[in-house]
Amino acid sequence: MRHCTNAVFAALLAGAVLAAGAQQNPANRTGAAAPVQNPSTLEDQDPVRSPDLEPPATAAGPIEKQPTGYVLHTDVEEVVLNVTVLDGTRLVQDLKKENFQVFEDGVKQNILGFQHSDLPVSIALVVDNSGSMYKKRPSVNKSALDLIAASNPQDEAFVVNFSDEAFIDQDFTSDVNKLRDGLTHIDSRGGTALRDAVVASADKLAAEAKRPKQVLILITDGDDNASTLDLEQTIRRVQDLSGPVIYSIGLLFGDEMSKSEVKHARRALELLSTETGGVAFFPKSMEQVDEIAAEVARDIRSQYTIGYHSTKPTNEPGFRHVLVTVEGKGTGKLVARTRTGYYPVGHVARTNTNAPAQPTHKGDR
Repeated sequence: MRHCTNAVFAALLAGAVLAAGAQQNPANRTGAAAPVQNPSTLEDQDPVRSPDLEPPATAAGPIEKQPTGYVLHTDVEEVVLNVTVLDGTRLVQDLKKENFQVFEDGVKQNILGFQHSDLPVSIALVVDNSGSMYKKRPSVNKSALDLIAASNPQDEAFVVNFSDEAFIDQDFTSDVNKLRDGLTHIDSRGGTALRDAVVASADKLAAEAKRPKQVLILITDGDDNASTLDLEQTIRRVQDLSGPVIYSIGLLFGDEMSKSEVKHARRALELLSTETGGVAFFPKSMEQVDEIAAEVARDIRSQYTIGYHSTKPTNEPGFRHVLVTVEGKGTGKLVARTRTGYYPVGHVARTNTNAPAQPTHKGDR
């Protein structure tokens, strides 16, 4: 059973690598310096090839609650944003539609959909399983489970443990006990293929998630040294998918890394999170991880969902920058956090239709 699941996960990763490779020299949308490409991260890491995968819809329509659950209606012209509003460090949860303005490439958009409720979420728990994490995993696992317990009971989640390869140790479930079992599959060794694990997990969310919102929670203590994708390709792939909000928890304290390695790892986690509308946290000790996990759970459950039809035609290519502003009567300066933009529907590169699936298998631990 595990072999089959991991084969599918490897195929998703292969498709992501091929899609990113098909987009030569992507423009740097972030405004930051181009990511450092360590030659070792681009080496062939037992690559796999996958059959053609249908690209998921980049946009979605209104969310409706049905007797059997929540239904997200797709609409190729509508863009959906999950927005967190802060007054300093305080979450603001009493705003109305008229408090918000949305701009796409500097042009004001007409807000059509607005919702503020605790919607069910599909969550990817993506946890570093490299050798340096061995002593940290018990605390990390407890915090991850506390986060799930503090979330909507209708949430679903899956567990990915990664080192130089990524493996699904628990598929989508709402059962906390099953998630606990998945997190306890600790085999700490090898390198850190963080970016590959993020893209494969985002692909799985796009292909299989049943909830209208998607979140990826990434926990790591080191810099990527084994991925086939660079940072720019990783961010672009997640944005191509209109993918999950990424919350990163970087356990970068201690003396395992040099100052330059810590700086590089911190920058990568910050970009992954800010570009997708999330936050990167950098605790100074393991004791702070549980508090951060609780903050992430509150953040997820307090977001506003905003939908609009872009004023640009869907067949116009290129990255579209999104800015959300917010004003509240009698309040200080409010800050709205959401993804920085998206690619229009149909922009995602498709993989080779003749490529057979050749996944890497690994036995049960």
